[in-house]
Amino acid sequence: MNQLGAPSQWRRHLCLALALFLCLWGRCCGAEDAQLAMLPPRGWNSYDSFSWTIDEAAFLHNAQIMADKMLPHGYQYAVIDFLWYRKNVNGSSTNSYGFDNIDQWGRPFPDPDRFPSSKGGKGFKQIADKVHAMGLKFGIHLMNGINTQAVNTSTPILDIGTGNAYVEDGRQWTASDIGLTHRTCAWMSKGFMSVNTDMGAGRAFLRSLYRQYAEWGVDFVKVDCIFGTDYSPKEIVAVSEVLKELERPVVLSISPGTKVTPSLAENITRHVDMYRITGDDWDSWKDVLPHFDVARSFADAKKIGATGLQGRSWPDLDMLPFGRLTNAGVREGPHRSTNLTFDEQRTQMLLWSMAKSPLMYGGDLRHLDDDTFNLITHPTLLKINHHSKNNKKFNYIQSERTSKSDEQFSGSNSVDQTNNDGLVIGLSTCSDESARGWHSSSEDHICRSYKTKNGNASFCISKAKLLPTSDGITLRNEENQAKFRLAGIDNDAGCLDASVSPWQASSASRTPMFSTCEGHAKQVWELTEKGHLVSSYSGLCATVESNKEGERKTSGAQAWIATGNKGEIYVAFFNIDTVSRKIAVRVADLEKSVGIKLTRKHLCSCTEVWSGKSRSLLKGDISAVVSSHGSMLFEIQC
Repeated sequence: MNQLGAPSQWRRHLCLALALFLCLWGRCCGAEDAQLAMLPPRGWNSYDSFSWTIDEAAFLHNAQIMADKMLPHGYQYAVIDFLWYRKNVNGSSTNSYGFDNIDQWGRPFPDPDRFPSSKGGKGFKQIADKVHAMGLKFGIHLMNGINTQAVNTSTPILDIGTGNAYVEDGRQWTASDIGLTHRTCAWMSKGFMSVNTDMGAGRAFLRSLYRQYAEWGVDFVKVDCIFGTDYSPKEIVAVSEVLKELERPVVLSISPGTKVTPSLAENITRHVDMYRITGDDWDSWKDVLPHFDVARSFADAKKIGATGLQGRSWPDLDMLPFGRLTNAGVREGPHRSTNLTFDEQRTQMLLWSMAKSPLMYGGDLRHLDDDTFNLITHPTLLKINHHSKNNKKFNYIQSERTSKSDEQFSGSNSVDQTNNDGLVIGLSTCSDESARGWHSSSEDHICRSYKTKNGNASFCISKAKLLPTSDGITLRNEENQAKFRLAGIDNDAGCLDASVSPWQASSASRTPMFSTCEGHAKQVWELTEKGHLVSSYSGLCATVESNKEGERKTSGAQAWIATGNKGEIYVAFFNIDTVSRKIAVRVADLEKSVGIKLTRKHLCSCTEVWSGKSRSLLKGDISAVVSSHGSMLFEIQC
């Protein structure tokens, strides 16, 4: 019996050992990939400091510093931003033609003068290998669609299944067959255009494109001119589906974020890992300010950490423009310091953390100072950014201007601070109820009625004749009758533009989108029988909404709250006024929101994080004087 039982016992031990090995192997080799975006991604992006002039040496130098100093704090994605394939020579710019390096299949290729290791068909493989050896992940910026040079020269399309040119229906297909010349990128019209993803050849091109990036070792792609006012849902889904086919998991980020609303993101979030929700954020307080209301709207819509491509999806408030920077869209590297004060930088970092935005640092890491490093790696902020929940704006605050430095005061009743003046044209999906209601009030005007405190009013814009389009769009006679451009009542205002330039900062992203009249589909509109005013460029519908001076006006003070994974409660005060303000929240209001009786638990402690000073909750409120554009963070532990 013992002789028979021993092998059976050994078999059991062997099975247990094998199961343990497979479990551990899965943790090492599979779990990390399966949870790539379970937390908001962190990293460094070259754009804020180098624009499009980054080269191999500067990138690898920044990556090494990132690995040495920031990787221990969760910053792992080193990203080369846009136009890495463009020659950095006289005449080239962000919207120039004929300066891009493309391969025989019409795919962008790194500029060999800036990235010498790419010579000989190597692409970014050697750079990616070096980045991976540092313990980091490698990312690149992409423009949506296909390069205009490829379309104009009719480059063949690679069939990754055969290794030859793509053939369907007995003929070979080229870039000129799949490029949508009527949908060039509105702000880089000479560079890229959308791909027809309804065609097998179009999907074959995307497969060859992203398969090449995976072979190079790319872990992260930021696809631009595909979201916001450049909304292209078919292409977002097509790219997402192609990435699912790859053996190498790749995180998908999309932009720009101009005019993005929760309803616009509704059907997109599950296909991506992070998505921009604002215009470009540069180093001015005017750019930071709109993020408060945008972040609030996505928190209210419960979009933070919704289901995504590689785990979850994260509303992206854009990069952190701290440290040594350049300017938007220029052909120049880092040459100046951030214009944000340290208080403003700390406020921005706190909002990004409370809203659980991806954290992508933008400054040149070769000039990273101690104060900036300590801010972007602050342990409490990073803990909130990754491990908090129930993140939201807290509406019940008391606030008033003050010139005094005392920290305790008796405020008025809790109030929401909004008003109702000011309207602008916005964009949304056509299924949004707010997109209805447009009508022709005359042959020359398109109007939309809206309610005010004093009754009904109308918002009107003028029709203008179509111009011959420069991007290849051709309209038949019947289409000419249905489509038109729209101009402001003041003829000098220009034409209504459905795509805001990415060089337009967040501070301007909620203003009326009128620009110089030109021949591009982004300025072509159609009024439907259902009362929708539809953009011919993006397919989005126009709405009338309040601007930053209107219903969504950001008031003088705000508070946000969140709860930690160990029961902590975080309360953030933001003074967005031009002078110091007294800000307070009542403990009773806070208790209602978090569902915990804080004053009955005498062991509860409250600490202001910046100063490290303790506060008592037994006084009935948490209050402080906060300097202009400054912030305070309180951590409550029970």
